[in-house]
Amino acid sequence: MLFNHAPAAVAYTFDEPNLVSSAGLVPMMGLAQKAGLPELAQQKITVSNTGADKGANPGAKIASLVAGMVAGADSIDDMDLLRHGGMKSLFDQVYAPSTLGSHLREYTHGHVKQLASVSSGFLTQLGAQAPLLPVSQPAGNGEDMVFVDIDDTVIEVHSPDKHGAGIGYNNVRGLNALLVTASTSQAAPVIIGQQLRRGAAHSVKGADKLIADALAAHRRLPGQKAPVVLRADSAYYSAKVAKAARTGGAQLSVTVRMNAAVKKAIAQIPDNAWEPIKYPNAIYDEDSGQWISEAHVAETDFTAFSSKTKCEQVPGRLVVRRVPEKNAKKLAAAGQDSLFETYRYHAFFTTIPKAVLSTKAADTTHRQHAVIEQVNAELKAGPLAHMPSGKFGANAAWLVAAAMAHNLIRTAATIIGGKLARARALSIRHKIITIPARIARRARRLILHLPVEWKWAKHFDRLWATTLSPPEPSRST
Repeated sequence: MLFNHAPAAVAYTFDEPNLVSSAGLVPMMGLAQKAGLPELAQQKITVSNTGADKGANPGAKIASLVAGMVAGADSIDDMDLLRHGGMKSLFDQVYAPSTLGSHLREYTHGHVKQLASVSSGFLTQLGAQAPLLPVSQPAGNGEDMVFVDIDDTVIEVHSPDKHGAGIGYNNVRGLNALLVTASTSQAAPVIIGQQLRRGAAHSVKGADKLIADALAAHRRLPGQKAPVVLRADSAYYSAKVAKAARTGGAQLSVTVRMNAAVKKAIAQIPDNAWEPIKYPNAIYDEDSGQWISEAHVAETDFTAFSSKTKCEQVPGRLVVRRVPEKNAKKLAAAGQDSLFETYRYHAFFTTIPKAVLSTKAADTTHRQHAVIEQVNAELKAGPLAHMPSGKFGANAAWLVAAAMAHNLIRTAATIIGGKLARARALSIRHKIITIPARIARRARRLILHLPVEWKWAKHFDRLWATTLSPPEPSRST
């Protein structure tokens, strides 16, 4: 695309009071209000009871934060996205970033817990607007299952004065966000649990409690009767995590650490038990620095946490994937020549019966745990790019608001359907939300004039019709 005017022939001026840059916020916030976000926040959050006027109107202020994040705000200053042109003609109670920041700074640990309850209730109501976690008929590859994934990520901060900031597992100064998501083979992940922790927190700290709350939140979603599997990496290989999954009615699929018991179990697998497995897409192996396209898998019976008391031990399957060792340094150190093949082993423990998922299917579904990394990446490239305050409570509340914004976008994508149903938040934002519009008034109605030849106009129509159409009149019987 080429600019086809002389520079002197083009000018600009910021003087149009009826323009908005994010017309998609109209159906998005219509959906949020339909799901009761302002009412839930107003009812449950008691920050206004502290006596400070900064805590007033939590319903409208939390809705403003979510709206700003949906529109692309990645810092508290970016909340000015909501205050331009004709936005006040479309929305009421549009707050300045300074007001929203002051509101967040009033949050204590208890208020953050209240906001988390709002998030859970909001997700339940969003689930009534669209089928967020649809499943298929069982075909042996987990199509009929809901996968709950847990992972943590370090949100980088640049000031050591931020409350709770510390050096995390990746040697980066930051705050630690623990997330729990739910997804299916047909649906992108929604966030069903979140918690902000100090930057130096161990991954598994408090994970069992968050898992219990997240599984309860999942059960409250309408129509959720499918079997649930909790997936996690080796940081969460813990008896407490296993108990939380079992108590919440979920099967477990967790990567194991290569301790003596695991190595002994792997050594006892006979050579003829290994099955070849090919990956449709090659997998990058960080240890060898190469792309792996084939491997072998096998399994054996295994009792997890055998050093614990009898009631904490969990019987199940140890599924092992082995790949040929390609690291030249390791081969040389082992004194290995070309007559012998050496392997690296990656194992995970699962309680899913073999009759439900075969060895290969269990391996495939467990590796799909990486889907939660996409959620981490989207949040860190969006609302979590800049934590808003030096106060821990404010940042913890910001994380919860980011989770609500994510779930709102995912619900809108589900309503739209088609290729956008599983599209990234950035794609939804560019195609549906940040559409410029000119506001006109006719016959006591506001009319948004959107760009002609907008490729995703039909998708926008579908979202608008679902979220803003008047309710059907009740029929008397």
